[in-house]
Amino acid sequence: MKRDSLAFWGKLTIVLASIVFAILLLVGGTLAVNYNGLGNLIKVVTLIKGQYLFEVAPEQMVEGAIKGVVESLDDPYSTYLDTKTYSALQEQIRGSFGGIGVLVGVKEHYLTVVKPFPNTPAAEKGIKAGDLITAIDKKPAKDMDTETAVNLMRGPVGSSVELTIVREGVKEPFPVQLTRKEISVPTVEGKMLPDENNIGYIVISQFTENTGDEVVKTLAELREQDMKGLVLDLRDNPGGELNSAIKIVDQFLGEGPIVHIDFRIGRDHTFNAEPDKLNMPLVVLVNKGSASASEILAGAIKDTKVGTLVGTKTFGKGIVQTVFPLESGAGLKLTTARYLTPNKNDIHKKGVTPDVVIEQEVDAEQDKQLETAINILREKIM
Repeated sequence: MKRDSLAFWGKLTIVLASIVFAILLLVGGTLAVNYNGLGNLIKVVTLIKGQYLFEVAPEQMVEGAIKGVVESLDDPYSTYLDTKTYSALQEQIRGSFGGIGVLVGVKEHYLTVVKPFPNTPAAEKGIKAGDLITAIDKKPAKDMDTETAVNLMRGPVGSSVELTIVREGVKEPFPVQLTRKEISVPTVEGKMLPDENNIGYIVISQFTENTGDEVVKTLAELREQDMKGLVLDLRDNPGGELNSAIKIVDQFLGEGPIVHIDFRIGRDHTFNAEPDKLNMPLVVLVNKGSASASEILAGAIKDTKVGTLVGTKTFGKGIVQTVFPLESGAGLKLTTARYLTPNKNDIHKKGVTPDVVIEQEVDAEQDKQLETAINILREKIM
């Protein structure tokens, strides 16, 4: 027992030294002001060792301290990623992942199922479009951003996740237990609209590393079918990989800035379009579920006037996160910059307002926003 106690105190000393060193880096010249805070931290750890009913591993306290530092930023987009969550995020960026196969948006502060993909756990368990997700693994999902929700619903193949569902016509919320499978859902779907005057339609569900290439390929296929105008649907697209959004915008802009990345410490960067472009009428559909990379695309189209935005105001996520790997397979997702539209508009917490504002009722048989887009293109093509 004495040897175990010495081992514990040895680990605890390392924990305290690590935490104090980190805080010294943070407080810098304000050490005197924060002296009492440091003392309280050491005292709390000591009390846990001496008085707490249950034994706590030093590693657990270190991880708790890291989480606490990040949470103190009061930034919902900066987060400590444990091994499981970090792995899921990397899979999401690559575009192939363990998940349940459902596309979600936001409705009245809650995650809303836009559609379950065929032959996936969500479809097999009867998840329906319009279902509200009020909790993920019993973690309340009210006001949860879609990026965090997606990360929680994804995970290793074979692992399970529980969704709490509220469904119209069902009195009480009910749980649905799902087992994750390998999901490789294309992020881009394209077609020529039937009975229209050479109008193409492309919907992008999210931005992964492959999305830019998928859009370029789909555009080429539609042009071979004599496409004269395009509807690009970004509704309920939560965003994702920045470079894919830039590659897509570059298809439509002739030259000039696509987006400005504004860092706190002077290393700002501007992504510029190449001189060539697709010269055809364009309408982009957006709504309050269009976020992040979707807003980069929408903001660039609106500022440069190469297309018309139709729908409702976008989500308003105008900041950039960088993912840093940590030891033991963990990671840190940290807000490191903000992005500005070509005209240097800051849209964070403001969103992008469409050129033509059209509300769309959920589950309505008539898609007023798409119909408006088609009418605009008809006039431009004739």
